Amino acid sequence: MSSQEHPEAALPSERGDTREGAVTTARADPFADPGLPEHEPRIQDIDERAAKRSERVVAFLFTVSMLATVTFIVAYVAIPVDRSVYVFPIGHVSATNITLGLTLGVALFCLGAAAIHWARTLMSDVEMIDERHPVETSPEIRAKVLADFKEGAAETGLGRRKLIRKTMLGALTMIPLSGVVLLGGLTKTAPGTKLRKTAWSKGKTLINQNTLQPLRPEDIEVGSLTFAMPKGMKEEDHDFQNQIAKAAVMLVRLRPEDIKDKKQLDWSADGIVAYSRICTHVGCPITLYEQQTHHVMCPCHQSTFDMTDGARVVFGPAGHALPQLRIGINKDGHLEALGDFAEPVGPSFWERG
Repeated sequence: MSSQEHPEAALPSERGDTREGAVTTARADPFADPGLPEHEPRIQDIDERAAKRSERVVAFLFTVSMLATVTFIVAYVAIPVDRSVYVFPIGHVSATNITLGLTLGVALFCLGAAAIHWARTLMSDVEMIDERHPVETSPEIRAKVLADFKEGAAETGLGRRKLIRKTMLGALTMIPLSGVVLLGGLTKTAPGTKLRKTAWSKGKTLINQNTLQPLRPEDIEVGSLTFAMPKGMKEEDHDFQNQIAKAAVMLVRLRPEDIKDKKQLDWSADGIVAYSRICTHVGCPITLYEQQTHHVMCPCHQSTFDMTDGARVVFGPAGHALPQLRIGINKDGHLEALGDFAEPVGPSFWERG
């Protein structure tokens, strides 16, 4: 029998064969502990001037964090919420949002960067080995942990690096003020009475929301639905969306004999009634009109209102009727408002007054 048929017979013995002429090989432990490389000191460890430079860098970052926090608070108080600025290449953005975002971001970034630079340049970087131990603790382990904590506290250099200690405490003290200001400022954005007031006032001409032309009674036919807004509002205005969300109205022309509500008849002009277009359920714009029944319907949740009976709710989840806008005809023959809505427009959850 040749060795080609059994090649393993020609290999050196790996089973501790001690026979004369046998070759033995030693296998290296693949899981041997490689140990730790020799520690190389940093320049801050051997040069106090370099350590002072690092200390000044850390203190500078903490100081910038404090200044950014102060700027955040000032911007939150001083910048109007409706002001916008142009930022290339984003375009027009809220001045409040971008200022608060940048200042808070700088404050948090500098705080973190200072902590990292401090740890990497001034704190001890000697690697230490701690052998595994049982889950339960012993008095010796607790004493060791306490000793390690004291040693780590001493290595931070807080005791002798007063500049870092003072600026760090200042930055850590001021950072939470951003959250306090945000929480305390909730009252700043409270709606107050602005939800009860719209862009309508006595003498404001009604203009067609599609053609932007003043509306005349003859422009509105029986059975048609026309959307209108106050004259003077422009889509390019920065607060247009906020204003139209409260001031949008719809006009329907009815035969006087079809109007059941006396107040509705008194507030109309030549059978034309004007009601808020904002559904009193969750504020969706009403767009559907049924000519036969004179019902308007919100497409979101199918709240239905009877335009011949004070726009009261006849179906759906809406909580109350649509507010009516009192209108008349001015000397130029155009439809005009005779005041603002007598009640708040929009969803039912707002208190009425």
